[in-house]
Amino acid sequence: MKSAVETLEPTKVKLTVEVTYDELRPSIEHAYQHIAEQVTVPGFRKGKVPPRIIDQRVGRPAVIEHAVNEGLGGFYAEAVRENKLRPLGQPEVEVTKVPGLVAGEEEGELHFSAEVEVRPELELPALDGLAIEVEGVEVEDADVEGRLDALRERFGTLVGVDAPAEAGNFVVIDLVAKIDDAEVDSVSGVSYQIGSGNMLEGLDEALTGLSAGETTTFETELAGGEHAGEKAQVTVTATTVKERQLPDADDDFAQLASEFDTLDELKADLREQAARIKVSNQAVQARDLLVEKLVESIEIPVPSGVVEAEVHRHLESEGRLDDDEHRTEVTEQAQTALRNQILLDTLAEKLEVKVSQQELVEYLVQASRQYGMDPNTFIKTLDEGGQIPAMVAEVARSKSIAVALRQVTVTDPSGAAVDLSDFIGTDEDDAAESQDDAAAAAAVADAAVDATA
Repeated sequence: MKSAVETLEPTKVKLTVEVTYDELRPSIEHAYQHIAEQVTVPGFRKGKVPPRIIDQRVGRPAVIEHAVNEGLGGFYAEAVRENKLRPLGQPEVEVTKVPGLVAGEEEGELHFSAEVEVRPELELPALDGLAIEVEGVEVEDADVEGRLDALRERFGTLVGVDAPAEAGNFVVIDLVAKIDDAEVDSVSGVSYQIGSGNMLEGLDEALTGLSAGETTTFETELAGGEHAGEKAQVTVTATTVKERQLPDADDDFAQLASEFDTLDELKADLREQAARIKVSNQAVQARDLLVEKLVESIEIPVPSGVVEAEVHRHLESEGRLDDDEHRTEVTEQAQTALRNQILLDTLAEKLEVKVSQQELVEYLVQASRQYGMDPNTFIKTLDEGGQIPAMVAEVARSKSIAVALRQVTVTDPSGAAVDLSDFIGTDEDDAAESQDDAAAAAAVADAAVDATA
């Protein structure tokens, strides 16, 4: 099989493939077998109809078409591998020549071309020349007090107040939404905390200052339902106003809310928790900053067709294909996501990142929890859908940033080096995991040999 690649755009190529008759022969033979099982010819059992009879009854062109359709995907995949292409979308295939359309003729070649969007080639900067500054890990008293107040809120009680509602209060409300004086939605007896911002835009402002039993009207854009996005007049009534009363921060509270006997011991533990979170945040910030720095340092062309397909899928799922403003927003998001994916795939390849069995399993188990599924069922579903390779690629992208950070200089505001090894691992850790995977594979192979001995 011969193949050649022509670059049409930085993210698009034309692949030209020539397949000899001998290479297509297995597909032609299988086509005869498949057709023989489908047709009924007097004097012959199904599946036993000779090729010459099939040529007479069905026609040689139909056989060749069947063979081409069957073999095309494999020939395309082989050409992609030979030319080390990295397709990002589905190819547009055109068959330009087919062999042997005359019965008994066994010559000629299959020629086809495929235009496909591919991952562009990127020239990454030297990682050991990059420097990143992350926030420090000093814990302020305000950090501890904030965590203490959050803990006190968990043990707080709601108490009705005879005063205008203010930020942080809980208000039980009744809502009626109208468009052109026609009621389109209503709810009753809903508890809402002023400032949470999780219902309607403008609701916080409308409720602030209302006392129990008072009503007001405001205009807003509906967030859900068949009238989502439309302007409506919303009448809201505050039936009750409550505030959360917090328990006193003392030794009794420490004993109630924790395993500690004194408030000082509880605060010391909260300080340690805050420190651990700040250290963890350093790792997250370092990852984000490295991606941002790499994206800024190189030009990453984005395949327009892949973006358009993703935007169409997204808008179609939301029923908003005609929403041009939302289309612009989704397009920008899709371009950013694809640009980052291209960068991380390139980084993983350059760094020769390998995903261990343990890393893949841990990722899949965590993902199964997000979907609320049993891990075994989740993994089986992905495997049956052929999605495991995509999961491996996702793990490799995440790991590529961790491996890259091992070569980057990371400091805090004081200029001190930041040790992220607990979060990004070490090259020695990766080597040990590879050995474990190799040992496990060898053990499985030995067991298989023993079982057949």
